[in-house]
Amino acid sequence: MDIKAGQKLQLNIEKMASEGQGIAKYDGMTVFVERAIDGETVLAEVTKVKKDYAVADTIQVLKASPFRIKPACSVYETCGGCRLQHMSYEGELRFKKSKVEDALRRIGNIDTEVNDVLGMDEPYYYRNKAEYPVAYVDGTAAMGLYKGRSHEIVPIEECMIQNKRSQVIARQILEFIREYNISVYDESTKHGLVRHIITRCSRGTGEVMAIIVATENSLPHKQQLIDRLQKTDGFVGLILNVNTEDTNVVLGNKNILLYGKDRIIDRIGGLEFYISPASFFQVNPMQTEILYSKALQFADIKGGELVIDAYCGVGTISLFLAQRAKQVIGIESVKKAVEDAKENAKLNGISNAEFIAGRSENVMKDLKNKGIKPDVIVVDPPRKGCDTTVLQAMGEMSPQSIVYISCNPATLARDLKQLSRMYSVKEVQPVDMFARTSHVETIVLMSRVEK
Repeated sequence: MDIKAGQKLQLNIEKMASEGQGIAKYDGMTVFVERAIDGETVLAEVTKVKKDYAVADTIQVLKASPFRIKPACSVYETCGGCRLQHMSYEGELRFKKSKVEDALRRIGNIDTEVNDVLGMDEPYYYRNKAEYPVAYVDGTAAMGLYKGRSHEIVPIEECMIQNKRSQVIARQILEFIREYNISVYDESTKHGLVRHIITRCSRGTGEVMAIIVATENSLPHKQQLIDRLQKTDGFVGLILNVNTEDTNVVLGNKNILLYGKDRIIDRIGGLEFYISPASFFQVNPMQTEILYSKALQFADIKGGELVIDAYCGVGTISLFLAQRAKQVIGIESVKKAVEDAKENAKLNGISNAEFIAGRSENVMKDLKNKGIKPDVIVVDPPRKGCDTTVLQAMGEMSPQSIVYISCNPATLARDLKQLSRMYSVKEVQPVDMFARTSHVETIVLMSRVEK
């Protein structure tokens, strides 16, 4: 019997997909069920049918999981942000551990114990960066987040994972746009001024920087906006970012300082870091400190080591390592991030960290050819994982240990499989950096196999 869109099915949820959907079988076909939990029986409506699978929405829970709760967010069912609010936090951490275990076993052929996920005491209002697209909804300017798998905005006045202070400032900007009838960008016509409202805040200082992404070099009535924001707790800077391109990339290359500071400082574990509009910085500062402390523990630095930190970004992990190591070499392909890393080293009085701009695969090969022999290599690549030539160079450099930090269990497992010919997995520690979402950070310690 063929499954059709719109059809209602009673389904037994057998397990969870990596993005948080429940997985069921119906007449031999796999069905991915939104907002369903393993062990549940649900009535679901089919929304999409492909050759090998179908997608459905839960419309009634017939047998509930002990981990099911009522979502606290009013727009949970339409917003594409937090996908796990129907699940208790205990259940979420259980799911994320199983996600890492499944990827290691299924993709990496690695059967090893995975530690329980290091979770948060309070898994809400933790994000230090918000990017709100702006559009007209029913004729009124609105900011929000996109619906799942779409570019349709769900208007949001409060987000339960964003910093509360920064949300007040974002709402002030939206009120200004409405009050002064500032035009907003229309993706279909490519006309309009304001594209995004962005806030970046510091846990350490309480400072908030606001960025308005626009299609022109000026903002009408900017002084009225500045006057309004100056009365708001934490506000220290307003930047106009100019993005004229027809693109999904949020930020353009040009920043115009309208008021105050063009960057703020945040603190993690006793170190300070500059944050500018385009800086990469972990979005969960509380959990970042836990993650980096675990990286230091795994690296087991005694004081005389040479450490390479590939994909080092603005140098956050590098500087943590440099507090104990003899020397750290950070590698990053984004030149602006390398400049930020060097400034962050100066800001913290650290002189034993060197930062090289270039693709990790090229720089690692050059360092190897120069006879550089690191004791420890740390990698924290983007979601796509490490380039194969980076993995090859790591093996040829033959460090005693490798510390791999990943935001994607699938590419982590793939890369560990390649490294496992020379290195064995000693410990796997997931850390919940992205509470109430399906994402999980994982840090892995590998040690060289002595022949």
